[in-house]
Amino acid sequence: MFPKAVDQHKPNHRLVPNGLGVIYVITSAAYLFLLHYFDAAGALPLAGCILFGGFMGLVDDWVDLRWRYKAFLPIFASLPLAVQREAIPEATKMATYIFGKIDFGIYFYIIIIPIIVTATTNTVNQLGGLNGLETICPSVVMIGLVITSNVGILLFFPLLIYLVLAFLNFSGKIFVGNTGTFAVGITLASYAIIANNEQTLLISILPFILNSSLILVNVFFFRRTARLVVEGAKLHSESRRSLVTLITYRKPLTERTLVSLVSLLVALSTLAAVAVWLL
Repeated sequence: MFPKAVDQHKPNHRLVPNGLGVIYVITSAAYLFLLHYFDAAGALPLAGCILFGGFMGLVDDWVDLRWRYKAFLPIFASLPLAVQREAIPEATKMATYIFGKIDFGIYFYIIIIPIIVTATTNTVNQLGGLNGLETICPSVVMIGLVITSNVGILLFFPLLIYLVLAFLNFSGKIFVGNTGTFAVGITLASYAIIANNEQTLLISILPFILNSSLILVNVFFFRRTARLVVEGAKLHSESRRSLVTLITYRKPLTERTLVSLVSLLVALSTLAAVAVWLL
């Protein structure tokens, strides 16, 4: 039913069903449409964003979109979020660490929201390529967002579905593909804006931001890409051009150990975000 992709980081390079992120997209959208029927605030724009992210990822899986399109297409998803945000008290105010809450006025809609959506969607998409990496890490961030907001019902079922996909992905049985990574990335950004919870999102995705920064600096300034070397059951790297190559730099690790370490980093950043919220 689903197309198969080669598991590049396994010695036998076996074929694995790809694109199962579409299950997350369809079931999450159906759940949110149901909540909208019962007048749950924010359900409809979140469903629209997930469908947009899933469609964007599906097109990327089919035709391999150029990076410039992937970088800017999520901006369109910010339109329904801006409309939804207007209904929230102090809609244009956002918490900062040094200056407290700042009212960005109209710039919150035309600059801040598009940046949050675009940056989060693409950074989540870039931290992938290993079994479990693109599912466990976003799931951890999603848990943090649910804990630190009062509209967690919007994410209960999407989180449950993605955790199931994370288990199957970590076991090496499926890939969620770009359909899944773009959809879950845009979920995190959209939910944070709807719940007025951007501070938790920012702290939680710091490992994602570090990974994307390393990748982009090397690509744009040095024309070099990150690469993992497979030796038997272990992976290592001779460069430091992404988060995973930084961890495996001249230090061979199994795929599961590497994914566990990166997931631990995301768990720590998310825990820090929850601690900031509590304090």
